Amino acid sequence: MLTGGEVAALVAAVVWAVLATFICVALVKLIKLINAATTVVSELGDRTPPLMNDVAATVERANTSLERVEEITANAQATTEDVATMTALTRSVVTGPLVKAASLSYGVRRVLGQRRALAVVRGRRRKENR
Repeated sequence: MLTGGEVAALVAAVVWAVLATFICVALVKLIKLINAATTVVSELGDRTPPLMNDVAATVERANTSLERVEEITANAQATTEDVATMTALTRSVVTGPLVKAASLSYGVRRVLGQRRALAVVRGRRRKENR
């Protein structure tokens, strides 16, 4: 039979064997994980340059579009200034004679109104004097 020391040694050997097996399994899984991560990083490295080229092309197209928008905005601003100038010119050309015509018509109406009122007053006086 086995002595107490031999049993203890046997138990310790079995525990170490089980522990070594678990460590080996963990190491195998860790190696698989590291290999998978390496593959992912490698694929990412392969896919990144085309993506960066696409991004650069998109940014370039966006800049071109922004330049066009700036040109359109500048043209719209120039057109707005031209319209404002034409409006002011038209206002000054048209409103001056219109104000004069309105003043003249007001003066004529007032004079005619006063003449009518004066004619009515004279007519009343003539009737009273008779």
